[in-house]
Amino acid sequence: MGLDLDLELRDGRTAVLRLVGRLTMLGAGDVRAAVDRAVDAGHPLVVVDLAGVPFMDSSGLGVLVGGLRATRVAQGDLRIAGAGEQVRAVLELTSMDLVLRPYAHVDDALRGD
Repeated sequence: MGLDLDLELRDGRTAVLRLVGRLTMLGAGDVRAAVDRAVDAGHPLVVVDLAGVPFMDSSGLGVLVGGLRATRVAQGDLRIAGAGEQVRAVLELTSMDLVLRPYAHVDDALRGD
């Protein structure tokens, strides 16, 4: 099973990137390209919706960290929402949950609550 993604450019400077499938090396390049597209289009606040991602490996984590760097260079942020149990475990084991704080829902991440 591959990774499906949908990039929604919203009003203002925000974008929502919805992922469905396993976030591994196979889909990491597509995720990177989508984040770059959002930033290049003037939407440096990117919320990555992980509700449809049952599994993430180190490549997936790496692409999220790279996206965080790209959005911050553009004076924005990359936030994650809807992370399931396995994805949260990867974040916690690597202490990346301190940098990529997981939000329960996309709307929470957009507000920064």
